[in-house]
Amino acid sequence: MEFRQLGGSGFKVPVLSLGTGTFGGSNEFFGAWGATDVAEATRLVSICLEAGLNMFDTADVYSDGRAEEILGKAIQGRREQVILSTKATFRMGTGPNDVGSSRHHLVRACEGSLRRLGTDHIDLYQLHGFDALTPIEEALGTLDGLVRAGKVRYIGCSNFSGWHLMKSLAISERHGLARYVAHQAYYSLLGRDYEWELMPLGLDQRVSALAWSPLGWGRLTGKIRRGQPLPEVSRLRSAITVAGGPPIDDEHLYRVTDALDGLAAETGRSAPQIAINWLLQRPTVANVIIGARDEGQLRQNLGAVGWSLTQAQIARLDKASAQTPAYPYWHQRGFKDRNPPPVE
Repeated sequence: MEFRQLGGSGFKVPVLSLGTGTFGGSNEFFGAWGATDVAEATRLVSICLEAGLNMFDTADVYSDGRAEEILGKAIQGRREQVILSTKATFRMGTGPNDVGSSRHHLVRACEGSLRRLGTDHIDLYQLHGFDALTPIEEALGTLDGLVRAGKVRYIGCSNFSGWHLMKSLAISERHGLARYVAHQAYYSLLGRDYEWELMPLGLDQRVSALAWSPLGWGRLTGKIRRGQPLPEVSRLRSAITVAGGPPIDDEHLYRVTDALDGLAAETGRSAPQIAINWLLQRPTVANVIIGARDEGQLRQNLGAVGWSLTQAQIARLDKASAQTPAYPYWHQRGFKDRNPPPVE
């Protein structure tokens, strides 16, 4: 398993981590992802460690804390072998202060995650989303305090826009506070918006990407092709019916799946393996978060590493997945000699 440096820190993480959105399945949304119990989770963790994958990503809101509890039990007795990543900000109760990035909520959220995970520290603690009502200085000051207290090793964010992240980095620099070293962002062959602003920012400011949903909300599993209905139970169907997942034009989807099918026949690799391997060739990407309902899916996704697509194969996927960027990014592409994009 390859390890890459995490942003501007001295910390290294494996190129794959196991996401635990499938652990618990306590509500309609997460139940569509999976319902992994402690016994199965323990088995999945063992398989990961055998393969050199020692990073596990979770969040307090995953199945209302149940995912963290299951992960904590699954790593019991082997905490020193693993890297734990979790997130907070989203609502975890009915009260007015049970949501957001205020000092009140983040301190309680961190303590809750530590308790559920059964550990005294979190290796990477991330804000799950941007809270526009809490001053950035308050959120970063709280995270810095958690780092100084030894409860958190490194901090990151998730689902921030470019200005959210850049303003946060500037405030950290101005006040000498802990700095974001990672941005957990949606990035896939079907969702390349990350490349327009967040990738150049990450390169300039040394903030690594942790890519979530690398299979485009289940669209790139190899089960979806032209003229076929959606599977009755899938993360994609859940995304559409419950969470309003990102819409994708059908023809664009089929162009990408056609390209994946062609490369699968050519390389002997599966569509998911190819989609994940493509991500691992992109600038700023330190880690891709994989999910698995069971051992078979996990072993399939682990097969995405240990080999690399050729530059010609990457170019075919780039062409099939290309989309016209939003303004001002399409305009900036006309000034490439002074404003080159990180990837075409």
